[in-house]
Amino acid sequence: MELWILFGSFVTLMLIGTPIAFCLGVAAFATIVYMGLPPLVVFQRLNSGMSVFSLLAIPFFIYAGDLMVRGGIATRIVAFAGSLIGHVRGGLGQVNIAASTLFGGISGSAVAEAAAVGGLMIPQMKARGYGADYAVNVTSMAALIALLLPPSHNMIIYSISAGGKISIADLFTAGILPGLLLAGSLMLTAYAVARRRGYPTEPFPGFARVAHFAAVAVPGLLLIGIIFGGVRSGIFTATESSCIAVLYALLVTILVYREMSWQNFVDATLGAVRTTAMVLLIIGTAAAFSWLMAYLRVPASLVAAMNAVSENPYVVLMLMNVLLLGLGTFMDMGPLIIIATPIFLPVAQAYGVDPVHFGVIMILNLGIGLNTPPVGAVMFVACAVGRISVWQAMRSVWPFYGAGLLVLALVTYVPAISLWLPSLFR
Repeated sequence: MELWILFGSFVTLMLIGTPIAFCLGVAAFATIVYMGLPPLVVFQRLNSGMSVFSLLAIPFFIYAGDLMVRGGIATRIVAFAGSLIGHVRGGLGQVNIAASTLFGGISGSAVAEAAAVGGLMIPQMKARGYGADYAVNVTSMAALIALLLPPSHNMIIYSISAGGKISIADLFTAGILPGLLLAGSLMLTAYAVARRRGYPTEPFPGFARVAHFAAVAVPGLLLIGIIFGGVRSGIFTATESSCIAVLYALLVTILVYREMSWQNFVDATLGAVRTTAMVLLIIGTAAAFSWLMAYLRVPASLVAAMNAVSENPYVVLMLMNVLLLGLGTFMDMGPLIIIATPIFLPVAQAYGVDPVHFGVIMILNLGIGLNTPPVGAVMFVACAVGRISVWQAMRSVWPFYGAGLLVLALVTYVPAISLWLPSLFR
């Protein structure tokens, strides 16, 4: 009965449009009261879920990403990507994906990337004859690359949800090859769709212009090396790297590019504060919710249910992927990582799956969910920028979904894609 109350109240509140943090908190509170436990338990778990030192990295990475967008770094990265591959068929689509890959290694946020790169690229693509649905679909799927490349704050959330025992540096490293594989598959798909629709190419600007754009973009791109190199080498932690990212972004945007006005600084600060408040409230309430699931032995029950279906690890991984894809269609990524990790990670480990490998699977899987209504935050942002409805975008997004699902299958069943790079640093 406790599980019926926990999940029933959660689903009911979500269906009537209650914010996800309140869905999680109220469901946990109602279940605690029914079980006769002290209601104070909910607030203790909420507080302990937010009082984690590693979580400090999230607001600072969010802040750094916002500063980079408002300070001109994103604009220069897009210009550099355009000079490199704009001459390929469907050139602006290719530029969109390349820019998302470069900017994803700085922002770590799919929503920020969709807003930043999409705000620059979608209007240009529409003005030069590209379909609005094509521009939106390329932008929304390419934004998922940021989830896999360091400094992905969703990987930090996954590490904390797993009990803080998984190395964030290993997770950052493990996401690099899957992220590049996703970028490559999306580029091939964008090329095929552009060729079928007859979209134009952009003229090659010449090597001198490419070198100029590269030199201009270098100060922003150096942040990728600073974050990854520093964390991987042990010079500083992920939390410390986030603070360094903010300081570096301020220095570059104020002293080098000189585009950071006082108003932009205030807007970036207030935006980071608002986003952080929402994220931490969700993390706290999700921590209380996931504690209840562990208390009610949901992971053990799921392992037993999986064993009843099959004991083949490949079949079990497929079932977990299907379940996560389904959950990702109606829940946001952050809280779902916190809820699903304590449930699915023990199941995966019971079948011999490395926790770092499973983290990459989960991040990519739930990232695809960010492009799927009714709670597709990245798709909503891209559609808002492109000024089309979600359903218009959904009608032609399937080739890009197919590319994402193919990469998910490869990452799931070829562990070396995720684990090879981390193994080089051990």
